[in-house]
Amino acid sequence: MDSIEIEVESGRTSTTVDITGRVAAFCRERGDGLVSVFVPHATAGVAIFETGAGSDADVLSAVDALLPPEAQRWRHEHGTPGHGRDHVVPAFISPSITIPVLDGAPALGTWQSVLLVDTNVDNPSRRVRLSFLPG
Repeated sequence: MDSIEIEVESGRTSTTVDITGRVAAFCRERGDGLVSVFVPHATAGVAIFETGAGSDADVLSAVDALLPPEAQRWRHEHGTPGHGRDHVVPAFISPSITIPVLDGAPALGTWQSVLLVDTNVDNPSRRVRLSFLPG
């Protein structure tokens, strides 16, 4: 298995960051297999969805609706107000995904992209581990 860690800048606001190009570059010329995308953080996740048509904002709005950021809701208390909800996000948006790779390219659908979903405003930089398992 080949594995690397990449750095992703997510800033100081809730955001999604498209990492599809970096995943594709990692898979290039590796043949068939599986690529695992893993975020080794307790407050971020990765997801596959369409970008550019408003879905990015829709995902963040859905997280806010499902997990409101109001501080008084959460028992977990360190960090900025409402940070407790950031620790719940990975229960709904997984910290890992696995994608089939065919002939050195992630086998994503036409409108699918790989995105880091990060609601934690306390950490502007994230690590993402990419691991390739040959078929």
